[in-house]
Amino acid sequence: MTTPTDRVDHELIRAAAHLAATRCRGDNHTMAAAGRARDGRIVTAVNAYHFTGGPCAELVLIGAAAAQGAYDLDTIVAVGDRDRGVVPPCGRCRQALLDYFPALEVIVGTEGGLRMVPITDLLPESYVWADHQLDAEESAPLPEEPADT
Repeated sequence: MTTPTDRVDHELIRAAAHLAATRCRGDNHTMAAAGRARDGRIVTAVNAYHFTGGPCAELVLIGAAAAQGAYDLDTIVAVGDRDRGVVPPCGRCRQALLDYFPALEVIVGTEGGLRMVPITDLLPESYVWADHQLDAEESAPLPEEPADT
């Protein structure tokens, strides 16, 4: 289900577009991402392309947000350089975003305009990594048996 265009975070789009226009140069950095933390802060990042692979802007954003203490992102958008506009996340990023922020809203472009879409709608019937992790209590080593004396 999509959210109406009037609820789209245009400030976030402007932040990503500005970063794409001013910091993306050449083939190494072609995408910018911006995310809004629950406390209202905006965190930005660019991709780091390399012929051996490299993280997309959304993945770099996860690390940049953590480095700034913004562990709860509410909304994210990616914008391409050379005026390509809003670009939806790739499959790898969709999975990582779902795992880190299961309540995240993603701004995407559609034929009808910009929309905010829950990450769960972008990756339906998906494997959620966090659902399959042991609780800390369950994964703690068992205490040693007392020695017979």
